[in-house]
Amino acid sequence: MPSADRCYAPPVVPAWAVPRGVILRADEAAFLAGSALNSLDGLVRAQPDWGGAWRQRLALKAAVAAARVAGRSEDEPALRDVWLLRSAGDDPGPAGSILSAWRRLASRGPLVDAGALQETADLFGIRWSDDLAVLPERLDDLARSATGAPFAAADIAAVVHDLRPDAELLGWWCADLAVARALRWPVAVPLLMAQRHASAFRTEGGRGRIRPGEEQFRRAVCLALAQAATEACRLAGDMARRADRLAAVTPKLRAKGAGEAIRLLLEEDAVSGSLQTAKLSRWASRRLFDRLVEFDAVRELSGRSTFRLYGL
Repeated sequence: MPSADRCYAPPVVPAWAVPRGVILRADEAAFLAGSALNSLDGLVRAQPDWGGAWRQRLALKAAVAAARVAGRSEDEPALRDVWLLRSAGDDPGPAGSILSAWRRLASRGPLVDAGALQETADLFGIRWSDDLAVLPERLDDLARSATGAPFAAADIAAVVHDLRPDAELLGWWCADLAVARALRWPVAVPLLMAQRHASAFRTEGGRGRIRPGEEQFRRAVCLALAQAATEACRLAGDMARRADRLAAVTPKLRAKGAGEAIRLLLEEDAVSGSLQTAKLSRWASRRLFDRLVEFDAVRELSGRSTFRLYGL
């Protein structure tokens, strides 16, 4: 398992380090984004054992921002509850469906067809129409043109906005696919949606938002990607340290079936404290997670005394 100290450090010049009042040109913002994405590139390509949990944690953050765009108020704890506390087979509801869309992005390669896009649009509550079916081809065109990752993301978001202004969430979903394809990543990483309400997209006067296709949109996406990559690297460093700790304490665990729980902890944002498997009872799960918290290998994420959730 890769050490947390070996890579995943935030870029030397993160987006927030730009002095207040300094307006970067698009090419300067692109350089900043490239530096940050270069720091992230090694992590994505390394595909560490805990990479699934890291991407799903980023998917959760994206879903919170997406829910806000959709006029909903669920935060990270609420979305975790919607997803993990439902019964098997239950409809997760509108908020859970939004989370499902970003979870799918975080677990797939960057190639997509019209069928997958229609399924994603359905999860976002976006009415499908034939004009959206051209998006896979537009993504292919951007990949073949060797457009830089930040500009490819900005361009596909603008294409979606031109086709269907009401499909904003699908535009950001496609933007992350465009980044992954431009960088030839084996799996997509949720990055831009969580930055949608950040300062990068504020107009110079601070009273409006820069929209896809507008003059400063490419520059704004570059700054947003720089910030997103910086935050993703920080999160990776924290999760890598916990994963290293988890690997170190695994030999001390006596519970039969602990391996399945550990696998889920490395793949998922959170795991129910009442997890049941063929080899692990609910009582054994509770005892196992208590031990892992004592070892500082996982955290309890809900803050509750019952219906607890655990993750790196």
